[in-house]
Amino acid sequence: MCGNNMSAPLPAIVPAAKKATAAVIFLHGLGDTGHGWAEAFAGIRSPHVKYICPHAPVMPVTLNMNMAMPSWFDIIGLSPDAQEDEAGIKQAAENVKSLVEQEVRNGIPSHRIILGGFSQGGALALYTALTTQQKLAGVLALSCWLPLRTTLPQGSINCVNKDIPILQCHGDCDPLVPLMFGSLTSERLKTMLNPANITFKTYSSMMHSSCIEEMTDAKQFIDKHLPPVD
Repeated sequence: MCGNNMSAPLPAIVPAAKKATAAVIFLHGLGDTGHGWAEAFAGIRSPHVKYICPHAPVMPVTLNMNMAMPSWFDIIGLSPDAQEDEAGIKQAAENVKSLVEQEVRNGIPSHRIILGGFSQGGALALYTALTTQQKLAGVLALSCWLPLRTTLPQGSINCVNKDIPILQCHGDCDPLVPLMFGSLTSERLKTMLNPANITFKTYSSMMHSSCIEEMTDAKQFIDKHLPPVD
C-alpha cells in the first residue's frame, strides 16, 4: 500500500442493528488499524448506533526512525515541548470533518455523532472537536493529549462545541503517554470549554491500552449522549 491518503482502505464499520440514528467515529492509535476497535465496539454496541473505525494512511513517522506505518500525522517526539506536525494535524482534522460530513449526508446529523480516539487518534479527535464548525454529541478521548495547544485560544473559546461533553480516560501506569499529560489536557480543556461537561477517569494499573472498565464507561457515555430517538 503506498503512502498517499487515497490508499487508506475503507473504514471498519459495525453497522447499526436497526436504522442508524447516531454514529461513533473512532480513530485508532499510531501503527494500528481500525479493526481492533471495531471489534471492541461490536462488544458494547447499541442497536441504533453505527460505529465507524477508519484506518490512518501509511506514512513515515519521525519518532520511529522514519519507518512507514499507519499514522494520522507525523509525531516528532513525545515530550510536552516536542515539535509538532502542525500542517499534518490540521490536514488530518479536515479529513475527520469530511468523515462527519459523509455521515450527515447519510442522514445522521452531526449533533448525533460522537468523535473518539485512542492515543494519537484521541488527540486528533479533541483537536477536531475544538476547531470544527460541526456541532458534535461528544468526544471519547482515550489515553491521549491535546495537540497544538499553543495555537488554541487561551481561556474559554467561543466555538460551536463549547458545551460539548468529553469523557477522557487514562491508565495510571501509561509509559508512553504519561497520566500527567492526560490530567494537564483535562485541566486545559476545562479552561476552554464548559468544565461541568468534562470528565477525567483513571484506571488502576492500566498501561497504554484499554480495559473492560474503560469500555463499560465508554458505553455508558455513548448511551447517555446518543440515546434512541424512536
